[in-house]
Amino acid sequence: MFKKSLLLFIALTLISCHATKSPIVTTKKGGAKNTYSQKNKKTKSRNEVIQSTSRTSVTNDIVNNYVSQYKDIAMSNMKTYGIPASIILAQGILESGAGRGDLAVSANNHFGIKCHSDWTGDTVNHDDDSSQECFRKYNKVSESYRDHALFLTGKGRYASLFELDKDDYRAWAKGLRNAGYATDSQYPDKLISYIERYNLGQYDAQVLGRNYVPVENQNRRIVARDSRNDTFYEVQKGDTLYSISKKYNVLVDDLKQKNKLSDSSTLFVGQKLKIN
Repeated sequence: MFKKSLLLFIALTLISCHATKSPIVTTKKGGAKNTYSQKNKKTKSRNEVIQSTSRTSVTNDIVNNYVSQYKDIAMSNMKTYGIPASIILAQGILESGAGRGDLAVSANNHFGIKCHSDWTGDTVNHDDDSSQECFRKYNKVSESYRDHALFLTGKGRYASLFELDKDDYRAWAKGLRNAGYATDSQYPDKLISYIERYNLGQYDAQVLGRNYVPVENQNRRIVARDSRNDTFYEVQKGDTLYSISKKYNVLVDDLKQKNKLSDSSTLFVGQKLKIN
């Protein structure tokens, strides 16, 4: 009787051990497949974080879809109000996190416009420069786009913008920052980066009836690799470290380190920067 009980105990123990080992092997295989899948997704569409009134992670596809969805409204507003469509779209991308930011989702506010004393519509509170600031709320996104145009045309501090050429998006980007639209010192660089990476200038050209030359063909070039196989970029007028970093998907800090630049360094036209 004792021997039978002992044999039964050993058999049950072996079965139990086999049962506990199987899920571990399956989990490892499943984990490996998931990791590989995530790597493949990253190569297809690069992630980036848009920081404005909220911190939003988006992909290139999300930004492209945003542009496709609102380009017609932007061009219509350019015709009616004289604001470059490229600037409208770039601000929309930045301020709304390409439509995925908190204010865009909860209030259809795609331009981060705060209440101000003259606003009589619906409002929503949201943390920004200060805690729980008052922002405008709209019933639909098109209302936000129209209010953005009325905001710029109706405020005296933006009057100088409308003296600029309609296709000079660089001057408009800098002018918005100088007029106080945003407190972020990199605001112009961010707008310019979106305009150039997503070729938003083509919508200005459509409204103005001009031929559009893609940014990569506008005298922007990579200098041939040197004997050590290093790649260099030749700085063009209006370039910044931020815009170059976004164009070639490198970090600003890496550009500084590779080219021995400090925070106070100034780029000059014709300067050759090591990219990789």
